[in-house]
Amino acid sequence: MVNVAACGSDGDEKSGPESFKGKTLTLWAMDGSTPEKWTKDVKAAFEKKTGAKLKLEVQQWNGIQQKITTALSENDPPDVIEIGNTQTPAYARTGGLADLSDLKKGLGKDWTSSLNKSAVYDGKQYAAPWFAVNRTVIYNKKIWADAGVKGTPKTRDEFFDALEKIEQKTDAEPLYMPGQNWYFFDGLLIGNNADLVKKKGGKWVSNLADPKVGEAMKVYKKYASYSKAPKNKDEATPQQAEIFAKGKTGAFVGLSWEAATAIKANPKIEKDIGYFTIPGETAGTPEGVFLGGSNLAIAAGSEKQELAKEYLKIALSDRYEGALAKESGVIPNKKSLQSNLEGNPAAEAAAPAVEGGGLTPLIPEWGAVENPPNPIKTYMTSVLEGKSHAAAAKGVEGEMNKRLSQKQ
Repeated sequence: MVNVAACGSDGDEKSGPESFKGKTLTLWAMDGSTPEKWTKDVKAAFEKKTGAKLKLEVQQWNGIQQKITTALSENDPPDVIEIGNTQTPAYARTGGLADLSDLKKGLGKDWTSSLNKSAVYDGKQYAAPWFAVNRTVIYNKKIWADAGVKGTPKTRDEFFDALEKIEQKTDAEPLYMPGQNWYFFDGLLIGNNADLVKKKGGKWVSNLADPKVGEAMKVYKKYASYSKAPKNKDEATPQQAEIFAKGKTGAFVGLSWEAATAIKANPKIEKDIGYFTIPGETAGTPEGVFLGGSNLAIAAGSEKQELAKEYLKIALSDRYEGALAKESGVIPNKKSLQSNLEGNPAAEAAAPAVEGGGLTPLIPEWGAVENPPNPIKTYMTSVLEGKSHAAAAKGVEGEMNKRLSQKQ
């Protein structure tokens, strides 16, 4: 093993197996991210290799940003932390995360670039991509068959044709698409290379008025035209999976866990559920998707940074990254590991879109924009209720710029 000097240490800490023995590494991971078998196997491998102990402290998403911010500013922070990928730039800017560029050179040469972007800030690697999840089309196979739709659509136009058939030939709602399904809209923006922010006078400001954003919203509006869902609500109010569970909706765009929610509400629907990749404008190129997910980072204030890197080397190894994908159905950080998703129809449908997927703007200021009431959701509702793209964008521009100017 080649030992690398610990980032942020005083240079006196010995690096190597002997110096690790008897120590305890603290890992903060979010509720639901560490499945039982994976956790047990990784813990055993880590403790066997290092002679150290691993202490897992499971965290809840509610209030986690402030909790991590506080922990990173203290003298004894957790050593390894799971952080939401969109939150990584904000933590990196404060100096709270260790530079992992040396780890990237060895371990991450073939990390999927769309997943790794969120782990890089100001040209440096401040985290490691761990896993991602993205939306697919979850559909009712019986309704589609009743409408005479054969196979699954490979282009956006084929998808619209299928929805048209459902509308014409059945009494089902073709698609449940509420007016404020913001993360699906973000996928359309990604697919259209539309930027939500731009630099002006050295500051980030709204780019919502860009015609490219309007083009993406036009596509969203067409999807919404096949839906009876409220124009001023998002996919959680009411929970779209519970609407789908009633068996009178042809499809919705959602995450794999939402299918489980539908099945819990109506077990009889399980046999009718199918999945397919959200189709893009041309066959073979899926629609853009928002890549929700997590990164693993090391606290800059940790006194066990070399030990923490040993944990990352194990947890992110092909063996355990593949095992996590297989056990949880999440998208692994390397395309070569996607074979572990075979047999999981939801994950198999999600995987093809990852390479062309993306995120919200990777700037520390972005977090404030999405705080309720999200002005982009207001814009979406305004367009669906009849305002022009330009007028709707202008209507929320001031609020967006105010939020983008807030200190994080």
